[in-house]
Amino acid sequence: MYSEDELLPLSALQHFIFCRRQCGLIHIEQAWAENLFTAEGRIMHDKVHEEGDEERRGVKIERGLSLRSLELGLSGKADVVEFYRSQDGKTAVPFPVEYKRGKPKSDISDKVQLCAQAICLEEMLKTPVSRGALFYGKTRHRLDIVFDENLRNKTKEAAYQLHEFVDAGVSPPPVYLPKCDSCSFFDMCLPKSIAKHLSIKRYLEEEIEGHEKIS
Repeated sequence: MYSEDELLPLSALQHFIFCRRQCGLIHIEQAWAENLFTAEGRIMHDKVHEEGDEERRGVKIERGLSLRSLELGLSGKADVVEFYRSQDGKTAVPFPVEYKRGKPKSDISDKVQLCAQAICLEEMLKTPVSRGALFYGKTRHRLDIVFDENLRNKTKEAAYQLHEFVDAGVSPPPVYLPKCDSCSFFDMCLPKSIAKHLSIKRYLEEEIEGHEKIS
């Protein structure tokens, strides 16, 4: 179990699986870069949260719900949590929905992030959460996700590794991949130029030292 002071953002889990270099830049070096894609994603999340809570056809919909899990050491906000009545009508069953700007990824980063939200809800509400969904803005399609044992285990392991990664305090060197071209950190990360460096800070220090020697 983690303490309140050790909680990391839920979004860091998605960053960690998608690209550890990106995760290091954001959550270790406290860097941020925005491009058209991240701006569109931020606007989408803001619009979802601004719509407010409502009840539709017997389903209670809560937006921007605060989440926390001391088991995973994570906290954040859910875009949407839909609460359905159980078959006996006595309890409300949470169904988290995460909004993404693009389309389904080839890795499991989005699924793990959503599963972490489910684990947060289970810990907070003391009720099982077996399913959720990912809504992708580019396809306008909702992808249902089942939180089976395999996904839960991968989520927990990723959370523990994330904490070890952040505690180590070292961003890994960049590795150029095709997905780098659309990353908002491309100009900051320089995956084609500084693969041997462990951090942007050290890279910039060496660049300054080099200019000083020339001058």
